[in-house]
Amino acid sequence: MELLARTCKSERMNFQRMLARFLLLLGILFTFWMGFGNQFAYQGQPLGIATAYGLLFSGGLIIVFVIGLFYEKIAALLLAVGAAAMIVWGIVAQWPSGAWGAMGFLIVLPLAVSAILYYAASRMQQICDLETHV
Repeated sequence: MELLARTCKSERMNFQRMLARFLLLLGILFTFWMGFGNQFAYQGQPLGIATAYGLLFSGGLIIVFVIGLFYEKIAALLLAVGAAAMIVWGIVAQWPSGAWGAMGFLIVLPLAVSAILYYAASRMQQICDLETHV
């Protein structure tokens, strides 16, 4: 029953925070290079325009990363909504199976895992706060 015990485990909480932020940073880099590469390599746009497009693409994740530094539950909610929105978009756009695999593995899964990690870290922070106030 150790799993359900309400004891403060700050090492686990810090690891969850670091892993959630690391996954989010990887997502930011991935979406930036995805947008940049599309414009620069495939569309032939100049470097400045391609960079701006990449930053625009990853801007939402940058905002979630900054929010996650201070408000972990809000970041978890935004990431979960993002994962759900990707699934709805796939249904509406009628992605083929290869697109489902790629988007599921590269976007939906990291969004969902980061959301779970942010939420778990915020829950552990509440447990640690309750222990120090008792």
